[in-house]
Amino acid sequence: MYSLFLHGRRLVALRKWQKAFAFSNSFSSASATHLSPRVGRNGNNFTASYLVNSLGLTTKLAESILSKVSSVKDKANPDSVLKLLRSHGFTDSQISTIITDYPRLLILDAEKSLAPRLQFLQSRGASSSELTQIVSTVPKILGKRGHKTISVYYDFIKDTLDHKSYEKSCHSFPQGNLENKIRNVSVLRELGLPQKLLFSLLISCDGPVFGKEKFEESLKKVLEMGFDPTSAKFVDALRTVQGLSDKTIEEKINAYKKLGFDVDDVWAVFKKWPNFLTQSEKKIENAIETLLALGFSRDESEMLLKRFPQGIGLSAETIKTKTELLVKKMSWSLKAVVSNPAVLGYSMEKRIVPRCNVIKALMSKGLLESELPSISYVFMCNNQMFLNRYMKKHDDTQLETELMAIYLDS
Repeated sequence: MYSLFLHGRRLVALRKWQKAFAFSNSFSSASATHLSPRVGRNGNNFTASYLVNSLGLTTKLAESILSKVSSVKDKANPDSVLKLLRSHGFTDSQISTIITDYPRLLILDAEKSLAPRLQFLQSRGASSSELTQIVSTVPKILGKRGHKTISVYYDFIKDTLDHKSYEKSCHSFPQGNLENKIRNVSVLRELGLPQKLLFSLLISCDGPVFGKEKFEESLKKVLEMGFDPTSAKFVDALRTVQGLSDKTIEEKINAYKKLGFDVDDVWAVFKKWPNFLTQSEKKIENAIETLLALGFSRDESEMLLKRFPQGIGLSAETIKTKTELLVKKMSWSLKAVVSNPAVLGYSMEKRIVPRCNVIKALMSKGLLESELPSISYVFMCNNQMFLNRYMKKHDDTQLETELMAIYLDS
C-alpha cells in the first residue's frame, strides 16, 4: 500500500478555488425578512422563523433544515439543544454550521443524550476551543453511541486536525467495522483526501471505507485510472468500483455497447461521472428516447450523454422543459445544446430563465451584436461575468436598472 501512497501523492495537485460571485447573495439578508406563509412568527411552534431569529439563518436554509426534522412540533427541545451548546462555548456561527450539517441534532434529548456525550469529550482532555472545533467540523460525532466508539472517532479527528499521525495499534480499536473504517480512512488521508470528504466517510455508513482486501483492490483500480485523490469524484469512483463486482461491470459494459457506447466510451464517461456505471440499461435507454422525442438524432442523443452523462439522471420532464425553452422559445439549435450539454444541468430558476429573459430583452431592443449569442457565452460563465457582459456595460443607468429588475424578477 505504501507504493499507492507515493502514487497518490504524485497525483495530488492542491487547487485554490475562488468562490464565484453570486449576485443573489446580496439579497439574502433581505429575503430572510420575507417569510413564506407557512413560517410562523409567534408562539411556541418550531418554525423556520425560529431558526432565522435564533441563529441568523436565511429563510431558505431554515426551511431546508425544518423539512429534515419535521417531527419537531414545538421549540422546547431545540431551545434546550441550543442552550446546551452555548453553555459549552459554541458560538452562534458554530451552532449554525452544526445544525446545517446535522439537523437531527435538534431532535436529540439535550439532557439525556447530548450533555453526557459533551461531558465525555471534555473528560478526554479537550479544551473548550478544541471541543467546539471538533464538533463543528464533524457534528455527527454527537450522534454516535458508546464512549469507546466516540473516543476513537474523537482521537482520529483531533489528530487529523492537528496534522498528527494516527499510530495507535489496531488492538486499541473496537473490533469490526470501526476498525476497518479508521484504517481505511487513514489510508485516504495519506493520499491527500480533503478533511471534509474524509470526515464524511468516517462518520457515515458508506461502503468505500469498509473491508480490507476489497478496499485495497478498489483503491488500486481507482488510482490506476488516474482519479485525483483530492477530489470528490475520487470518492464517487471508489464507491462505485467497490460496490460492483468485475462480472457486474462486464455485464454493464456489454449492455451499454448495445446502446451505442464502445468500451472506451464507457470508461471515458465513467471518468467524467463515476455514477454512470451504477445506472441501469433501462435508464440510459429512457434518456435516449426522451432526447429522440425532442428532435435529437440518435447520434446526437448518444453524443450528448457521452459529453454530459449526468443527463441520464435527469427526469424526462426536466430535459423536456429545458430543451423546449432553449430551442423552441430562444431559438438555439439542437446542435448547440449537444455541443454544450452541461446547460441541461443548470437550475431553471437560478440561471436558465433569468438569463434567457435578459437576452430576450436585449434582443428586442437591438442591443446585441449578433442576433443570438452563443449558448456557451450566455450560460457557461459565472454570475459576475454574465452581469458584466450583458447588464453593466451599457452607459445607461435606466436600462441597467430595467435589466436588473428583469433578472431578479425571473
